[in-house]
Amino acid sequence: MWKTIRVLCLLLILFIVAVNAWKDRNQDWSKPIFVLLHPVNADGLLSTQHYIQQLTANDLQGAQQYLQGYAQQYRHQPTYFYFNLGRELKQVPPKVPNDANMLGVMLWSLKFRFYAWKQRQSSDGAPSVTLFLNYYDPSQTKELKHSTALENGRIGSVNLFASKKQSAQNKIIIVHELLHAFGATDKYELATGQPIYPIGYAFPDQKPLFPQAKAELMAGHIPVSETKSKMPENLEQTIINPQTAAEMGWIK
Repeated sequence: MWKTIRVLCLLLILFIVAVNAWKDRNQDWSKPIFVLLHPVNADGLLSTQHYIQQLTANDLQGAQQYLQGYAQQYRHQPTYFYFNLGRELKQVPPKVPNDANMLGVMLWSLKFRFYAWKQRQSSDGAPSVTLFLNYYDPSQTKELKHSTALENGRIGSVNLFASKKQSAQNKIIIVHELLHAFGATDKYELATGQPIYPIGYAFPDQKPLFPQAKAELMAGHIPVSETKSKMPENLEQTIINPQTAAEMGWIK
């Protein structure tokens, strides 16, 4: 009897996991999207702490309007996004391993999921996506490591600069990782960071092709030649192309 009970419990757990995974890959865009943002003082500096204390949800208003505009364009129906600034977390998320093999990535994924689970509180509500914003003082950290987000579990670890001058580009990175959590894929070469033609170009049919005026959001850079590109200054210099929209389920 006890063996039967254990098997039933295991099957129930597997069923719940399967249902949650299906939900993560089949977002109902007719419902509001609630994005919970937890700031983290990733370098432990007082300057970073001061920056975090000045953050408000209003700093991300442009991101909400940007997403709602593109969702309306592709779905022909409204989708509402709400960004909520959560409490500051003292524990830094586990770092993505450099040049890890498949086993290393899987281990990191489990650690990250466990970290996210430990941070949950009833006051957080039931967010559609939870992003952990790891802030670094740019005077001490010159280059940020790659951010990442998981579609299964809808969580992300986002590395950002603790600087008002970088706030517009921070917004680009946040929205980029948010779309990863809904199934959008990167559209740049991992080795070079260059946008992939044509899927990583905002205007692939433009003649002459270069320079492009905007970046495809999931490519992250504006191509100015076959071998060079530049970071957009703000979300207005990016677009979400049809392939990215289809990956998220905005186009059927």
